[in-house]
Amino acid sequence: MAFGTFDAAGGATRPMAEINMIPLIDVMLVLLVIFIVAAPLLTHSVKLDLPKAASAPTLAKPETVQLAIDAQRRLFWNGEPVDRAGLQERLAAAGRLVPPPEIHLRADRTTPYEAVAQVLADSSRAGVTRFGFESDPDERQKER
Repeated sequence: MAFGTFDAAGGATRPMAEINMIPLIDVMLVLLVIFIVAAPLLTHSVKLDLPKAASAPTLAKPETVQLAIDAQRRLFWNGEPVDRAGLQERLAAAGRLVPPPEIHLRADRTTPYEAVAQVLADSSRAGVTRFGFESDPDERQKER
């Protein structure tokens, strides 16, 4: 930082070319203190005495339907034998329920894929879209 002298006779005085930062820092610190003090005052809210109520959410769990297909393409709705027309009627009734049930589909190991695809297509047309495919994980371990 350059300091000037009051002695005019000492030679040619040059103008100071540096910016004095101290006043700028002082102003910045004052503004910072003002904002720190004023910030909690800006968060104003309306005080309300709200009524208290206790309730539990009502979660309607969808019904699960066990649908099985054996090796001879026979269909079983919750263990009860049903033909394809009866399955379509039951799927249509299930599609109208709110929420629609989950279908847990179990197919025999030797069941042709065509039978499973027909059941999936029938249920999709009826509006039942939640499926779970059940399998027996132990069978694979028994083969080893």
